[in-house]
Amino acid sequence: MRLFPLSHAQDLPVWRRPEALLALMAFAMPVSFATWSALLDNFTIREVGFDGSDTGLLHSVREIPGFLAIGVIAVIMFVREQVLALTALMLLGLATALTAQFPTMGGLLIITLLSSIGFHYYETVNQSLQLQWLPVDKAPRMLGVLLSISAAGTLVAYGAVVLTWRAFDLSFDLVYWVAGGFTAAVAALALLLFPQFESPHPQTKKFVLRKRYWLYYAMQFMSGARRQIFIVFAYFMMVERFDLQVDQMTMLLMVTMVVNMTTAPLVGRAVAYFGERRALMVEYGGLFTVFVLYAALYVYDWGVWAACALFVANNVFFSLALAIKTYFQKIATPSDIAPTAAVAFTINHIAAVFLPVSLGLLWLVSPMAVFATAAAMALISLGLSTLVPRHPREGHETVFMPRLAAAE
Repeated sequence: MRLFPLSHAQDLPVWRRPEALLALMAFAMPVSFATWSALLDNFTIREVGFDGSDTGLLHSVREIPGFLAIGVIAVIMFVREQVLALTALMLLGLATALTAQFPTMGGLLIITLLSSIGFHYYETVNQSLQLQWLPVDKAPRMLGVLLSISAAGTLVAYGAVVLTWRAFDLSFDLVYWVAGGFTAAVAALALLLFPQFESPHPQTKKFVLRKRYWLYYAMQFMSGARRQIFIVFAYFMMVERFDLQVDQMTMLLMVTMVVNMTTAPLVGRAVAYFGERRALMVEYGGLFTVFVLYAALYVYDWGVWAACALFVANNVFFSLALAIKTYFQKIATPSDIAPTAAVAFTINHIAAVFLPVSLGLLWLVSPMAVFATAAAMALISLGLSTLVPRHPREGHETVFMPRLAAAE
């Protein structure tokens, strides 16, 4: 297979450049994943009879491939990262298409596991490709643009559901087939139409775990734990407590995506201007406040509109997490990006494997305690963010370890 040097990519037509491929993948992935997420709680509660504990178990199983993302290191010894990303994207699409064919606990666990393998392996390699293909000085802005494109893909999926679900009395089966089929088709075409790009820095194809990356690892761990609580239980709360129907839940997600499309490029510019340290402190301070208010919803009857406002705000704060990527890009040895992305993705999902099922049991006793746990995690993350230097670089990874040796 002929490789195309990344340094010559600007000689290609705009639509065949690396940035175009990253944008295409950023649009195609959420069409499947967003559709799956938007319909999931209604499908499991109304068609399969799930309760909070069942939902926790499903999401714990879904996160197992994320915990095993370190296996990407072994796969890229034989398969190029670009090929692996698109193949995983096809698997995500095909598994999403088949979701409604398995309306039992056992069937959903199996098909969810397959879709999760596709999603997590795609995300792991995609993050690696972004940091390899985007110049350091342009990365925050470009990552913000890619977030906006991803939000656009999600918005298209949600918009289609809202406009057609009740109007045409659609079934879960048909919607999953259309969304999953679209993602799989786009991934297949991208494999055929784009050249195989060769990065200037060959990637280390072995396990990499360096002491000087410890703060990056810690922030990844806390980010995964905190985000998992939101994805599982904030979504579930909107259906169980506030009884949002498929089209109503999807409308809420559409509003969230419109806000994200508008704010994501601004977030990227803000990270570039103010730096990773300040961006992360704003994110974690905001998330702490949001989770405290989520918990308060079970004490004070603020109603569905307050819950919706918190839901949107939560997603906006999460977009600031791109600062973790650019922080790592600045401190990393270039050849470490691919293996460290796999290691970090595994670390990100350690808590995600056991948190949903354990907190699902806690949910049956006290939903407020679940969100209080998330608030505590946001507070810990805020403390970690204060250790990020104003100008991180290799050899200056934390504020109090400015010259930890790079070689180990």
